[in-house]
Amino acid sequence: MNTLVWFRSDLRVHDNPALHHGLNRDETDENSVAALYIICDEYIKTHPVGPRKLWFTREALLNLQESLADAAIRLDIIRVKKSADISQALLKHCLHHEIDQVNCNAEYPWDELQRDRAARDLCEENNIKFKRYHDRCLIPPGALTTKQGDPYRVFTPFSKAWRQLIDQTFLTVYPKPSRKQSLKVDPETIVNKFSGLSLSEVDDDHWAPSEETALAQLGEFCEAGIEDYHERRDFPAEPGTSCLSPYLSLGLISPKQCFIAAANSVSGHWAEDPGVNTWITELIWREFYMHVAVAFPQVCKHKPMQAYTDKVSWRRDNKVFDAWCEGRTGIPIVDAAMRQLNNTGWMHNRLRMITAMFLSKNLGIDWRWGERYFMEQLVDGEFCANNGGWQWSASTGTDAAPYFRIMNPINQAERFDPKGEFIRRYIPELADVTGKNIYSGEGAKGYRNPIVDVKQSRNEAIERFASVNKKESEQ
Repeated sequence: MNTLVWFRSDLRVHDNPALHHGLNRDETDENSVAALYIICDEYIKTHPVGPRKLWFTREALLNLQESLADAAIRLDIIRVKKSADISQALLKHCLHHEIDQVNCNAEYPWDELQRDRAARDLCEENNIKFKRYHDRCLIPPGALTTKQGDPYRVFTPFSKAWRQLIDQTFLTVYPKPSRKQSLKVDPETIVNKFSGLSLSEVDDDHWAPSEETALAQLGEFCEAGIEDYHERRDFPAEPGTSCLSPYLSLGLISPKQCFIAAANSVSGHWAEDPGVNTWITELIWREFYMHVAVAFPQVCKHKPMQAYTDKVSWRRDNKVFDAWCEGRTGIPIVDAAMRQLNNTGWMHNRLRMITAMFLSKNLGIDWRWGERYFMEQLVDGEFCANNGGWQWSASTGTDAAPYFRIMNPINQAERFDPKGEFIRRYIPELADVTGKNIYSGEGAKGYRNPIVDVKQSRNEAIERFASVNKKESEQ
């Protein structure tokens, strides 16, 4: 028997169900296991995968290559031009290496589901088994429904149902493969496959792209940072979050590993501990948006969850959008956040909400523009979470903020950057500004005036939404 493990967003050897079950197909040791990763130029462009995440992916694959080699498993890399070429390339590889079973871990957005269906059908037509396992969620999409059997549209009841089911679920963390006589690896086989793609290195002081680093960071956070997570998580000037999102996005660590480590840090009593409970709630939000993507595939097709909001008169002003992208809006907390994103490839979650709401509400720009820009810049870009966050902020999604509830970015800065530390860190023009002017930028030399009046633009946003909402209710 020859098993191929097709890696995608699960670049690890610990707790990898596709790899584990591939290695344990036959107890007689007659099973040979190989590994494959496929790069697709069209996918990178259309979804998009930004330069920082591409660099992170390449480095993670180099780390995975070494980890697999320790278990005598070869990692091959294939690069194709079109998404439609993936299934044929997979089949050709399988036939060449006499593979009789392909194992992979499921990905949930629409395009990925269609890719896997095409690959499965082609493999099965050629007598190759195709097995998918769930590792992106602790509870697979479709396993949680309302009493009426419908998928959840609102987070709170979803979270309640998730918590009830997880307490009844036996979670198994799969071990990494046993060490064998190590294979020699040639890093250039991976590096060369990324030739011609736009890559941008991420500062290793922030994230070293390795499975070992991810596990160590999780351990450190659960030992020292998680206990007061609920108190510090909203303050961007503080190191109050786990910063595990890049590792989760590419699967260098699993949500199951995260959940178990967090729960074990309080002897399993995670629901009663405010810090651990709050952090696990963020994991549940991540799963919620994956469940939404499967149940309501229109969100994967550039459509809002709430169809009527597509009738909102969105502003399409490239000059204004560029000012937002570059951190030149004249609103300090927004500009500091965007400069953090552009400089590091990451943005604090509170700031993601502030900047997204400012773009879609105060500036009136189509939320899809911002959604794409984030994916182009983020090292942790993950479709479901990014789309869900943007639709929440723009009041177009499931369980979204009501359209009339619009964050005031100046008030948000006063509350969550009370000393102006974060603003000064990323906006040198405001380094010498004191008092409350740090939140508005008023009187600062070399810093632009606000691109929009916050109060007036809020009222205009409410009018835009109210007009289409009223028409919808009258129909």
